[in-house]
Amino acid sequence: MAEISNEESYPNIRESWRVVGTIILFSILFIPIKMIFETTLGKELTSLIYYVLTMGITFLIIHRKRINRQETSNYDFGIGSIKIVLLLCFATAAILIGIKFPIISQIPIPDFIQKIFLDDGSSTGVYSFITIVIAAPILEELIFRGIILNGLLKSYSPLKSIIISSLLFGLVHLNPWQFIGASIGGILSGWVYFKTKKITLPIIIHMTNNSLAFIGQYFSSRNVNLTKSISSEYSLTELYGGTTNLIVILTIAITIALSSIYLLDKEFRKKKKNSYA
Repeated sequence: MAEISNEESYPNIRESWRVVGTIILFSILFIPIKMIFETTLGKELTSLIYYVLTMGITFLIIHRKRINRQETSNYDFGIGSIKIVLLLCFATAAILIGIKFPIISQIPIPDFIQKIFLDDGSSTGVYSFITIVIAAPILEELIFRGIILNGLLKSYSPLKSIIISSLLFGLVHLNPWQFIGASIGGILSGWVYFKTKKITLPIIIHMTNNSLAFIGQYFSSRNVNLTKSISSEYSLTELYGGTTNLIVILTIAITIALSSIYLLDKEFRKKKKNSYA
């Protein structure tokens, strides 16, 4: 598909890279705040404040730039239907179980990175829940789908726009394990946003994924064997309970993911057709 000529759309590819750079810059600049208040406010509340400052200020800056460039600030917060929401949840969970986790678990994790992940995984209180399950899905989807992908779609082909926004979304996590998971999830979110232009749906995808991750953190922090699993002490086959279980679980998960995506596409086409009727 030929690229669309629209120099006024925000952001283009170069500006999208600047958004990622802005996030990384603020994440560095606000580290002193995190270090100062962690002892008085606690690790989890401080992390929430640190995250909201980093992503919230970035969003406000690029939101203002989009208004100045395009004179629009609209975000569609509709959901379409409950059926679409349920299919999104099924697809997200199935992709996590059948694609993301099997791929990520095969990448070796250095000891010091394992320690960081395990320390983060032990944070399972209310403030961590708000950060992981509420704040992150809303702010990150507004930035990467609501602004970056929205702008790229006005200047480039859908495939190119979705891939670039997904890779940038993965890159901002600054490690290969989350890069893979976020990029795969970003492709699904990007496709859904392209089909519907509803920012709520990518947020639901993100919330579902992070809710499952948070639940995993919660139980792993209370279970020695699960903690060892996260630290890659067990192979993928062992984690899934044997070769037969692995094949069955992956087959079912991938089937559910593909079926959900197929049904979602039918729903999107139906709603698009009805909108023209």
